[in-house]
Amino acid sequence: MSESMANQTTTEQSPIIPQWLKPEHLKGMKRGIEKESLRMQANGHVAQTDHPAQLGSALTHPRITTDYSEALLELITPPCDTPQAALDCLRDLHQVTAQALPEGETLWPLSMPCMLDKDEEKIRLAAYGSSNLGKFKTLYRRGLGVRYGRRMQTIAGIHYNLSFPTTLWQAWQQELAIHPVNTNPTYDAECTPASTTPLSLQDFASEKYFGLIRNFIRMTPMVIYLLGASPAVCACFLKGREHHLQQLMDGTLYLPYATALRMGKLGYQNNAQRSLGIHYNCLRAYVAGLKRAIGDVYPPFTTLGLDDAQGQPLQINDHILQLENEYYSLIRPKQIAEAGETPSAALAARGVAYVELRAVDLDPFTDVGISLATASFLEVLALYCLLSPSPLLLFGEEERIARNQARVVDQGRLAGLAVETATGEEVFSTWVAQHLSAMLPVAALLDSAHGGSDYQDSLKVMQTRLDHPEQTLSARVLAKTESKGIWRFGYELAQQYGTQFKNLPLPESVAAEYAEFAKQSRIQQNAIENSDTISFREYLERWRTVPVSDAEKIVQNA
Repeated sequence: MSESMANQTTTEQSPIIPQWLKPEHLKGMKRGIEKESLRMQANGHVAQTDHPAQLGSALTHPRITTDYSEALLELITPPCDTPQAALDCLRDLHQVTAQALPEGETLWPLSMPCMLDKDEEKIRLAAYGSSNLGKFKTLYRRGLGVRYGRRMQTIAGIHYNLSFPTTLWQAWQQELAIHPVNTNPTYDAECTPASTTPLSLQDFASEKYFGLIRNFIRMTPMVIYLLGASPAVCACFLKGREHHLQQLMDGTLYLPYATALRMGKLGYQNNAQRSLGIHYNCLRAYVAGLKRAIGDVYPPFTTLGLDDAQGQPLQINDHILQLENEYYSLIRPKQIAEAGETPSAALAARGVAYVELRAVDLDPFTDVGISLATASFLEVLALYCLLSPSPLLLFGEEERIARNQARVVDQGRLAGLAVETATGEEVFSTWVAQHLSAMLPVAALLDSAHGGSDYQDSLKVMQTRLDHPEQTLSARVLAKTESKGIWRFGYELAQQYGTQFKNLPLPESVAAEYAEFAKQSRIQQNAIENSDTISFREYLERWRTVPVSDAEKIVQNA
């Protein structure tokens, strides 16, 4: 951890809130939630049915789509004014979805998957219709399966998207014009300014968002401890793989002090990405790193083959990344892409618009997978990361953070667990307590901006989890699992929530809104399918043969 953050113990020693920052600067924050959930059959196995037709097209629906597999739903809220508003929208999405599921199907409430077939080829890839674009999206998923295994792609989680208002960036930039501060003295060749010209507001905001990102990565062990809810897995998930877990009972594997196995070496990993050198020290270096990964061939992926023996495509290409979204990260800088733009091109053109916080397990103790306390805490943490000093994140510190993350994943609730800091080892609970204490004025400021006490209340919840490890989500999951096994625990909750949502009357206005979404999504998919003028093989070859610098033109032409 950076010394600047690790040494912050009280707000008096290291004031977090600058004098110029007022509650009104935070009015206009926006947040949205993306929640993944596996559809489960009545017998507890992953669903084998098509994406429910009543929900519309997974290719074009703005709020209900699929992730890796046909059974892995992704529910997406629009940007909302408050955390509670985002949760309310997410609850509507659950209700609409539950009432469209085939008889007997429910949503699995845990991050680690339910019963998987012995043959992972029976994990169906998400299908998006007959268009070149739809086939391309399915092929991308086929490539992920070939590279990492299909079981790995059935893991679910919460992505919490957050943006800060323009008024904040304007006030901050004006303050620094009057009282300049050297915030990043550490040298990084890729991030050296090209000139001394003052940054545009867009570039200034992007620079600050990247500071937030670096500090969030530093804080990830805390997030894993406080929000982790995957201390155990179904044995079927690890069938045929070497692992270090213990058997709790027949069909359930665990570690006694684990917090979030989803975030460890048993979760989604990409060994090829570890040597990429994709850093978060500035936007320019981040985009350049992604482009290198898109363009560089990775010999082990070449060995897998581009096509199978029958000539059917296995993966888009043999590069380190097939597409930019294949790059796994704990947090992402995001910009809304226009038609014909890749994520990196959108970032390069218009800077960072928001951040996507990705290190969050599904909370099985709430019907929508995330509680108000979690949502509010993530916003407190994000603002804390934004306002705290954020030195450049270099290789040595990245390695230290990775080791700390691994410790907390496997042993986070172990009394006396130590983590590494720049000055030596420190008791993990002491380190977390220091940061929670330093967040108190941040939570108070957010409550002043938005009204109520949700943000300060969220810190009380997290402090309780720190003081009483048995109150963490992971400990509560394990307590339930010890008596019935992970599958029975998840199955009973799925049935409970499914019955709740199916029996709850859907307001007419909500029903009409989502019926229209579904109708328009089918119209849009049909239009895309009717617009194709080349074969899929021709479409695909453009991605396999042209330089990465021409990738944008391919998307535009498609």
